[in-house]
Amino acid sequence: MNCYPKVCVTGGSGYIGSWLINKLLHKGYTVHATFRNLEDTSKVDFLKSLPNAESNLVLFQADLYNYNDFEQAIHGCEFVFHVATPLQHNPQSSQYKDMAEATVAGAKNIVKICIRSKTVKRFIYTATVLAASPLNEDGISFKCCMDESCWTPLHLSFSYGNGFCKSYTKGKTLAEREVLKYNNMELDGKKLQVVTLALGLVGGDTFLSHAPSTIQAICSQVSGNLLGYNHGLRFLQQVLGSIPMVHVDDVCEAHIFCMENSEVEGRFLCAVANPTSRDIALYFQQHYPQCKIDDRFMGETEEEIKFDSSKLSKLGFEYKYDLQKILDESLECGKRLRVISHP
Repeated sequence: MNCYPKVCVTGGSGYIGSWLINKLLHKGYTVHATFRNLEDTSKVDFLKSLPNAESNLVLFQADLYNYNDFEQAIHGCEFVFHVATPLQHNPQSSQYKDMAEATVAGAKNIVKICIRSKTVKRFIYTATVLAASPLNEDGISFKCCMDESCWTPLHLSFSYGNGFCKSYTKGKTLAEREVLKYNNMELDGKKLQVVTLALGLVGGDTFLSHAPSTIQAICSQVSGNLLGYNHGLRFLQQVLGSIPMVHVDDVCEAHIFCMENSEVEGRFLCAVANPTSRDIALYFQQHYPQCKIDDRFMGETEEEIKFDSSKLSKLGFEYKYDLQKILDESLECGKRLRVISHP
């Protein structure tokens, strides 16, 4: 008999969701995973083939635009990982005016389902460092350090990043603020603990048959992808002053660490390094001289922004992948999935 509790992972077909499901199954957990479309075999079949999936993985069709879909998936679970986020707005929706509003409503509604379930002990929200900008309200100067006290000023405009980047940043910032309000909220004598993990730019390898957008951004200077560079690395640097980075395996281990340790609650930054775009370009140039980088992608020398993500480490979490491993594995992944055509 499986002695591990049931857990729910929303967004099971995504980069982080699929990697997290694999780790949870490997550890022996029973996983309820949600997908927008269970008939999309390209996103479902590889998860069904994972070790222990036949006995421990249950798939549910659920759409953030219809939050009642998640009731059945969350039923009986002790922990919920909310990884899913709308990546495009459904123009037919009469509920939400844009992607940001849908992101906030989706997160809020799933927290409420967790509270109503009376079985969920902890809600773990996959957030982003884009919600933790150290920019001051003037939009020009930066605070002395980026840490969990920082929140991105949403009234600012940025020259890099497209409409999606800005809507994503707004939605994830407001959603994280909203779910943290429910931390230790009591209902019928039971409390729900809430954890938010504000992730840096996620790199490494992937189970997916295509390169995730984050890996495309990491590889953009080598691949010559100007849109990926401007909407990825340069946008992050403009908002944050640097580019916090973390390996996908450490991301998922951090999620599980936050589930398994009852003293973990509240907000945590999750990144192991914070290079600038120039630092990344120089690394690739030095270690992969066969990959020529155009001057347009070399970045500029920037004032160093102090980044403090020690809050999670002080509780006992250890990162296994440093910046070099993140960049090396992201580049290899980019080559394998033909993001990069260079040898």
